[in-house]
Amino acid sequence: MARLDPLKVDQLSDQAKSDLAYAEQLMGFVPNDVLTMAKWPSFLDAVKNLVSVVYAPGELDAGLKRMIATVVSGAAGCVYCQAHTAHGAVKMAGADAEKVNRVWEYETNSLFSVAEKAALSLAMAAGTQPNSATDEHFDNVKKYYSETQIMEMMGMISLFGLLNRWNDTVKTDLEAVPLSFAQENINSKHWKDPSVD
Repeated sequence: MARLDPLKVDQLSDQAKSDLAYAEQLMGFVPNDVLTMAKWPSFLDAVKNLVSVVYAPGELDAGLKRMIATVVSGAAGCVYCQAHTAHGAVKMAGADAEKVNRVWEYETNSLFSVAEKAALSLAMAAGTQPNSATDEHFDNVKKYYSETQIMEMMGMISLFGLLNRWNDTVKTDLEAVPLSFAQENINSKHWKDPSVD
């Protein structure tokens, strides 16, 4: 159960309703974290701005961006964001469902290119506490990605550092759509179904 109650849609300011509409368009459902962040409108606005920059089309493949977010969230232990990003990778970014389902096998699974393995290894290291990213991780991603693409990776890793801490600490209730997707598609020791206690 959430530690902070989200607002109801009819309690939102016009700006927060606009932010919620943006989030719903980006994700395909009404996210509870936005309804909770709406209690602090300037914070919600700042998060929305960061999300819009990080998720904007860039040089890095959108599906890979979301798989990076899934790995960061799983490494950090945030089931809320792990479910959201896995769902978004397939449903919103068009990533291969089997690849997303097997993202935790990235090191050994032939579905993943050497370049993707380098990016996901950096995400895994950056998502752990304490952070275990090394010069070797960066040397490896530099073999396959431009500096702009690496900046996009870092944007996604950093955005989910914030969102993982928020949602895990507040215990944001996971919505039915990403929960159902995660129950059917996430095979990982990093996934703990929040509906089973």
